[in-house]
Amino acid sequence: MAFVFFTLYGLLSVSNHLRLGTTGFDLGIFEQIVRSYAEFRAPVAELKGPGFVMLGDHFHPILATLAPLYWIFPSPITLLIAQAGLLAVSVVPVTRIAVKLVGRQAGFVIGMAYGLSWGLQTTVDFDFHEVAFAVPLLAFAIERLLREEWTAALCWAAPLILVKEDLPLTVVAIGAYLFLKGQRRLGGWVMASGLVSFLLILKVLIPAMNPAGVYGFAGDLGQDFSWLELPGRLFDHDKKLVLLLSVFAPTALLAVLSPVSLIAVPTLLWRLLSVNQSHWETGFHYNAVLMPIVFLALADVLAKGKLILPAQTYRKMLRVVVSVCVAGSVIGITTLPLSKLTETTTWQADPQVAAAHRLMDMIPDGATVAASNRLAPQLTDRTTVQLFPAIRPRIATDAEWIVVDTHFVNWPRSAAAQAAELARLRETEYRTVAEQDGFILLKRA
Repeated sequence: MAFVFFTLYGLLSVSNHLRLGTTGFDLGIFEQIVRSYAEFRAPVAELKGPGFVMLGDHFHPILATLAPLYWIFPSPITLLIAQAGLLAVSVVPVTRIAVKLVGRQAGFVIGMAYGLSWGLQTTVDFDFHEVAFAVPLLAFAIERLLREEWTAALCWAAPLILVKEDLPLTVVAIGAYLFLKGQRRLGGWVMASGLVSFLLILKVLIPAMNPAGVYGFAGDLGQDFSWLELPGRLFDHDKKLVLLLSVFAPTALLAVLSPVSLIAVPTLLWRLLSVNQSHWETGFHYNAVLMPIVFLALADVLAKGKLILPAQTYRKMLRVVVSVCVAGSVIGITTLPLSKLTETTTWQADPQVAAAHRLMDMIPDGATVAASNRLAPQLTDRTTVQLFPAIRPRIATDAEWIVVDTHFVNWPRSAAAQAAELARLRETEYRTVAEQDGFILLKRA
């Protein structure tokens, strides 16, 4: 089953990339990070800013483990395939423990529903992100927790600290789970270790590598955040309620009855408290880490239900859960991102894509290029890529080449501002080398 999902995830993400469906923010940035590690340099991403060391943005040193793969296959596709593999591997522990706890047939249904879950699909559909490492680590860790193999669980959970700066709080939650299961000394030690790691990363390590000497995302809580506002902030928007319902609905809401769901609290908490509305969305990559938690929580609830419920009541509950999982799988195949694999346009040559590549092929290897967001990851493996236009208008474009997709969207600046900047550069510092199907290639005069 894991191999099937690896194939599906890989086909989806690679086909996105080949059709210019990936972006500089974030695939291009992550390739620049991995390329830096592969070249034994600090993890700099020029797309973020000139000489910007990305450990001063988010804390993800685990990305260095991709360097050996990048030595062999220096391409953004390497990152996409690695992500597909990491997510697919997580299907193994989820399915394995589900089969052990609720039986072969129901266990495989849970495993399939997990592999097709919306949180994993939206992650695969949006570039590459470091949280892909967290998904299998959490899946294997929780499997061991459910088997009461505490040491093995902690061995799987410990590397979460190296994935992203918020995940030490998930380690704290794992410690709380251990405490509730009677492992009080161990649980207390894990909670303390996770909290110390979290504070060290946010207060010392990231600011030390950030050009402004701060953690740049602290503002996501709002300028005047007060803990007294916490209860009201959690549910002050319809999108937040939709998010919570969407996370637990694939389990017929039963996952909330398991103490395993406690492990999801830190991720849900920081997202619901954030003033950044994208954190409340059901799209993007933010939900990937929640999927193994809720599906393993479901298996835990079903296992406990088998012990305490009358046989007939348990069978009815199991039928409901299996029906919900099957329905979720059907939805996952027919309406979520994997459904793009059934569309003929996914496999047809696109003249616009060909035109874009004709222009990009004129740029020599090793050049410095300012590129539109969806063109940037096509060039990061062989050139030094900046974003066009720069997110901050005060940062001037100093690239030798500029390649622009004039099908403007309102990011990183408004479409009008992007068009104006392009016109200014064409009239002053750059000459037009080629122009085709809405793509323009400029070279410094």
